[in-house]
Amino acid sequence: MDLEGRVAIVTGSSSGIGEATARRMSAAGAKLVVNSATSVDAGEAVSESLPGESIYVRADISDKNQGQALIDAALDRFGQLDVLVNNAGWTTFVDHADLEALTDEIFRKTFDVNVFGTWWLTKAAMPHLRDSPDGNVVMVTSIAGVRPAGSSVAYSMSKAALNQLTVLLAKSCGPVRVNAVAPGLVATPWTADWGEMHTHVSETAPLGRSATPDEIAHAIYALATNTYTTGEVMVVDGGLSQVI
Repeated sequence: MDLEGRVAIVTGSSSGIGEATARRMSAAGAKLVVNSATSVDAGEAVSESLPGESIYVRADISDKNQGQALIDAALDRFGQLDVLVNNAGWTTFVDHADLEALTDEIFRKTFDVNVFGTWWLTKAAMPHLRDSPDGNVVMVTSIAGVRPAGSSVAYSMSKAALNQLTVLLAKSCGPVRVNAVAPGLVATPWTADWGEMHTHVSETAPLGRSATPDEIAHAIYALATNTYTTGEVMVVDGGLSQVI
């Protein structure tokens, strides 16, 4: 029970990677704050089904006030905060060569959620993480942040920003630990209709398939519980970034 007595917020945890991470951490003894921006019924169902104590909090992290309310709800209920998993994100497909299709609205929304929202939430959490015996942050980024790939140029830029934010915060905010997991393609409800991309990964990646949410959750858990690891961006992509 590596997280016994600890409190964790996992953003975007009503399904997919976030849900798998919440389940993994709850099974390890953590008290969980489950979150989503819109999927209330699903988020409440995840919270109610966890083996340990948990609450569900609806909050859109791209709204600074809602992000602060998420932190406040965790503190009001549990009195502490030990782990923040920044999993919430947003994207839409835009061909990299079609610059006109990458509208200002798409660009701004991508950065509002992926970068600004994550920054605001982490900044609000940091004073409370400093009070923990092993306060730490795990960013969920993407191999699109380390390779010229991804669903749009804006998405790739936003994930690269988070990878850089990870090492900057690790350098500046110790003893709070800050790490990132950069997944390749993951088989989640969000990517269920991305058939061509899953086929491409299965034909290209050395391990021959997309990841499961549990595999990414395992990596997040490993970084959250390894007390002497900070500033790492762990690529978990079945070797895809080695061949693209």
